[in-house]
Formats: sequence, C-alpha cells, structure tokens
Amino acid sequence: MRLRGRKGILESIEAQKDLVVLDASQYKGKWHEFFGNDHPIYVELGMGKGQFISQMSVRNPEINYIGVDMYDELIRRASEKARAAWSEHEVDSPPNLALLRANIENIDEMFDEGELQRIYLNFSDPWPKSKHARRRLTHPRFVERYIHKLNEQGEIHFKTDSQSLFDFSLNSFADMELVMRNISLNLHKDGPREDLVFTEYETKFHQMGQPIYRVEVVIGKQVLQEHREQKKTKYRM
Repeated sequence: MRLRGRKGILESIEAQKDLVVLDASQYKGKWHEFFGNDHPIYVELGMGKGQFISQMSVRNPEINYIGVDMYDELIRRASEKARAAWSEHEVDSPPNLALLRANIENIDEMFDEGELQRIYLNFSDPWPKSKHARRRLTHPRFVERYIHKLNEQGEIHFKTDSQSLFDFSLNSFADMELVMRNISLNLHKDGPREDLVFTEYETKFHQMGQPIYRVEVVIGKQVLQEHREQKKTKYRM
C-alpha cells in the first residue's frame, strides 16, 4: 500500500504522546501503565483509518483499545477520527485508546503473554495468490502467536468481505482445533447490525450489497468453559 499524505505527518504523530505510540517495546507487558488502569485490552490489528477502534473506545469506556497499523499517514488519520469521536463527549484526549505504529509481523515485540483479551481482524488484506498465503493474518503462523498473547478470556473476532479469505480462515481455525461461534456468511442480511461497529470498508461494501463474513474464535480457558456451559444449557431447553 502506498499512501500520499500531507507534509509533517511524522512530526504530527510524534507530538501526540497521549494517543500515539511509536515504539511498542517500551510498553510490552506494561500497557496498563500507558492507560493508567487494569481494564481489559482489546487490539485491532490493521486498523486502517481508525473508524472502528475510535467508535469502540467511545462505546466501551471500561475497555482499553489499541489500534495497530504500520503507516504514518493512517496513524495520523486515525488520530483525527479518534479525537473527533471523543470531542462529541467534550473530551480532548481519548482516555482508553492508543494508536500503535507497528508491523504486525513484530507482534512478539508488542505484547506480552496473556496481555490481551481480544484481537480484532477487520478486512485484512486477503493476499489472494496461494504463494502469499503465509502473509494472511489468519494463517496458523500468525494465529499461534495471537493465542499466546490472549488471556483466559481471550477471543479473536474476524470480519471480511472476501469469501476466499473467509474459507481459508475457517479451515485455518479448524485445522488448529479452535472453537468457533457466531459464524455468519452475510452479517447484515436482515439490515445493519446496530450492536456492531462498522469499519470504513464495511460501510462501503454493505452499501454495495456485498455480503460480510464474520466469525468469533474462542481461545481462553475461562471463556471456553463459559461457551461450553452455554451450549449445554441451550441443548437442555
């Protein structure tokens, strides 16, 4: 991806130490120090322009959010969206949001074992050529690393407009013997899901009439147990 941005992008994001983190290693295992609390941490890997992560942080002030992307221009745009979203609540600096400039390949340098509670993968690059399969963010080589970063309540939530990537991802999760729930082949078939926050791409594709695919992957021991108990209760009814 090549992005054109205005001059002074780096200087702009460097000046936003309340929101932007340029060196993830300083907070690995210490993200609660950045936020100043011990609330759960949810991360969006590949946040794009930041609409999803900004709105999620406003909706859920009791959760800490980190949006990750590797491009300075996207960090800048996301910072503008985040501040605009919170300005409606007369807040200048989003209290529960960090925008992290980092390459997802380096996730082991970003987060410690069990530091995260949820990972969002929204409209990731499908890398359609088979020779590029290892670059897909739902490839087992990535998923295995996500698992180690998630705590006992850990989950992965994945959304895409690409049927081929969704099929690949379901097979990837199944091959790793992971438990999946709430699998949807057309998320907004009956109208926009008001309980879910749209990304920029999601809005665009939904307006075009394209189906959105979604799945939740249950990882942590505690949430796995809760999921199994819920299923037992459902089957008894």
